[in-house]
Amino acid sequence: MSKGTRNSNAIRALTMDAVQKAGCGHPGAPMGMAEIAEVLWRNYLKHNPNNPGWIDRDRFVLSNGHGSMLLYSLLHLSGYALTMEDIKNFRQLDSITAGHPEFAETPGVETTTGPLGQGFANAVGMAIAEKVLGARFNRPDFPIVDHYTYTFVGDGCLMEGISHEAASLAGTLNLSKLICIYDSNRISIDGDISGWFTDDTASRFKAYGWDVIDSVNGHAPEEISKAISAGKESTKPCLICCDTKIGFGSPNKENSASSHGNPLGEEEIQLTREALGWEWPPFEIPEDVYQSWDCRKKGEIAEKAWSEMMNNYRTKYPELAMQFELCLESKLPSAWNSKLLDWATEIQGKEQTIASRNASGELIAKLDTILPNLIGGSADLSSSNCTSWPDARPLTSTDCSGNYIFYGVREFGMTAITNGIALHGGLRPFSGTFLVFMEYARNAVRMSALMKIPNIFVYTHDSIGQGEDGPTHQPVEQLSNLRSTPNMNVWRPCDAVETVFAWKSAIENLQSPTSLVFSRQGLPTLSRDGVKINEISKGGYIIFEPKNDLDCIIIATGSEVALAVKVAEGLEKEGVFVRVVSMPCVEMFESQDLSYRDFVLPPAMDKRIAIEASHPDQWYKFVGREGRIIGIQSFGSSAPGPELMQLFGFTEKNVKEVLKEIL
Repeated sequence: MSKGTRNSNAIRALTMDAVQKAGCGHPGAPMGMAEIAEVLWRNYLKHNPNNPGWIDRDRFVLSNGHGSMLLYSLLHLSGYALTMEDIKNFRQLDSITAGHPEFAETPGVETTTGPLGQGFANAVGMAIAEKVLGARFNRPDFPIVDHYTYTFVGDGCLMEGISHEAASLAGTLNLSKLICIYDSNRISIDGDISGWFTDDTASRFKAYGWDVIDSVNGHAPEEISKAISAGKESTKPCLICCDTKIGFGSPNKENSASSHGNPLGEEEIQLTREALGWEWPPFEIPEDVYQSWDCRKKGEIAEKAWSEMMNNYRTKYPELAMQFELCLESKLPSAWNSKLLDWATEIQGKEQTIASRNASGELIAKLDTILPNLIGGSADLSSSNCTSWPDARPLTSTDCSGNYIFYGVREFGMTAITNGIALHGGLRPFSGTFLVFMEYARNAVRMSALMKIPNIFVYTHDSIGQGEDGPTHQPVEQLSNLRSTPNMNVWRPCDAVETVFAWKSAIENLQSPTSLVFSRQGLPTLSRDGVKINEISKGGYIIFEPKNDLDCIIIATGSEVALAVKVAEGLEKEGVFVRVVSMPCVEMFESQDLSYRDFVLPPAMDKRIAIEASHPDQWYKFVGREGRIIGIQSFGSSAPGPELMQLFGFTEKNVKEVLKEIL
């Protein structure tokens, strides 16, 4: 058995010891991929451990994130701010070495990986961002955006359907600076994968339009180096298939599922040390190995050369340089607030009925004129989502300087790819699909929120109001799903005016993702007499106030706000006085100070009704024990939207009856 190199064995030793100390973890993949990682990180990866955020660094994504000790070992050995104490605290509370790599928690970690396949899709997004920015800003002799995206994947990543979606689009767009290294160890948690994974992976990726380098010995540094060099020369995305032994070096657990997700055990670790010729005690790395691994000097030289080129670029192309830096900083134009308020005021002055999806589409066209880093797309629903606009420029395999991506019917892949675009930096992505098909992409939406990245999700066809497509296309539980997701802002505007503020909030929010939920059916532009239009940005505000003391409050969102206002206006003539609160974004409303929330929803007024064509549970906290909710607890039906609204009780008559009951 080969003993590996001292540099690769340092990874194995750190992995064995950290997993053993934690009492849990996945030692097998890091031990099997140690040579691949060593060759890539020491000889090819362009990065600066002293500045993990350098924009022109190569991106590295460990898609098989359960092998996190591989990445932590690489970061520690190459000079990042990840200490031996951090290694010893693997998987412990408040440690920066979590069980799976977490973005923004650990320097050098580009994305949170754990759910298999998503890291691969994130890498596709990063490669798209590199290609788009390079096409827009590079000039002869000034390749200011010129880096590779490398991702490691395991068998599990390639079993997941998202890998098919993302790989297919990567081939279509010819992402030639994307290199995927496949750890083909043929073992998963359940054992030898030959009983459930017999795909011809090489042929599959060739069919996607990738170059494939197959049957590389993943423990032979020379072969690995030759394959990576060839991958960098390819004019297509490249898959390098490396045959490895999981748990390499372990006399009794190599090539076994027992090394996949469990500590090796003290006795087996000692036997492995002897088999590898590793003489040092736990958590000790000899100084010459540290020196061999240290990438700080090399990284500083690379970044300094880039900075000098960037300075010369600023001199020769000052306007381009300024645009580039504004994109990287996501700075909004100086007239941002005034433009958005002007647009909202202009819309408020019109008497029109327009679907909020159409209002959103018109606004996107305006945003494109003032936000150069905006990049949109849709999962084969561009016209239905209204995410495209007349001046949108689609990305193609030969020209990626545009700002629109046709994702095809790939909701999950699209969402994870846009996560990668956002993580790369320099672009603000948004993507569209029907709200009900958010379910296809659900875990990528969750990962966006977990990482607190400023992705924007456009969801249309927001309720049973869309009608004839039937219950398969009519969302019921999806709004509750999104609202219960931590770090997610969810906007469901009632008209074109609120749509402006929904987009304004999404663009301004750099701390978390935003879901924008729009209607298919037309919505009237509502009167806002006496309303300060800026209050919409607070997520909840009084849109209709009666002339006398309150008898009741109605809270509504989306298409149901117009219904609530109509009810309140009618009841006022009958001597019943109802305040209507439009709450397009619950999360924004709840972030306001208590005095404002109590002003809008006075605690003493417990006669409350919430109206939303969605699952009702989220509204109990606002209506209380004495209140009522008009919502939907079943699936919809296939019929025209107005008929369904009547069937499910979203009528003036039903709302009045419910209101009079609680009065």
